[in-house]
Amino acid sequence: MAGDVWAVGAAYEAYVGRWSRPVAAEFVRWLAVPPGARWLDAGCGTGALTGAIFAAAAPALVVGADMSLGFLREPRAGTVLNADAAALPLAADAFGAVVSGLALNFVPHPEQAVTEFARVAAPGATVASYVWDYADGMQLMRWFWDAARAVDPAAAAEDEAVRFPICNPAGLAAAWTAAGLDDVETRPITVPTVFTDFDDYWQPFLGGQGAAPAYLSRLVPNRRWEIRDLLDARLPRRPDGSIALTATAWAIRGRTPG
Repeated sequence: MAGDVWAVGAAYEAYVGRWSRPVAAEFVRWLAVPPGARWLDAGCGTGALTGAIFAAAAPALVVGADMSLGFLREPRAGTVLNADAAALPLAADAFGAVVSGLALNFVPHPEQAVTEFARVAAPGATVASYVWDYADGMQLMRWFWDAARAVDPAAAAEDEAVRFPICNPAGLAAAWTAAGLDDVETRPITVPTVFTDFDDYWQPFLGGQGAAPAYLSRLVPNRRWEIRDLLDARLPRRPDGSIALTATAWAIRGRTPG
């Protein structure tokens, strides 16, 4: 059974946080929210998206909300709030931009979270999110799950591509439309993920943070080594031993009526 773990910022940073930062920067540029807006970063995690907002959007205020107390202890700018994205303890019509980065699919009922985003957004505000393209585009995870499923057929039930049907343009657009948002638009954001060698790729999977590392931590050692060896044999290498992959996220934006 899946049991994702989100608590240790340094381990998350090594696994996927370092790749999320360039995605966050491009996402904020794409939104083009006017300076001086009040932002809510729902599911703010270790603060990658919050940092991109401060770096490029000249906000008046950024509030970050997350369920993980461990992640909220990571140093960052802005105000933080320990809260569920699907039940925000915030007033209606309070923010000019409500965003969520790489978190929406981990909410048990993501459509309910999008409805909450729309509730706390002011009339005419931007409501936007991005999630990894687990099925094809997030290559570091795709290589892992394909190897895990070859070694352990039970891994299929834990593969994020199976677990998170909202992580594609159609699923996202349906949630935004159901929440009553207008001018809905989706796009991919792709960034390079280059690992210096196999250890640079593999070691973050041993940190326990996220779906794949949490799955790996529950396996007996011999099964973990089988997956490791299969990945070592399969992953493409450059002549210098580095592993050049890419990571694609699906982004979506819409506006509240008015």
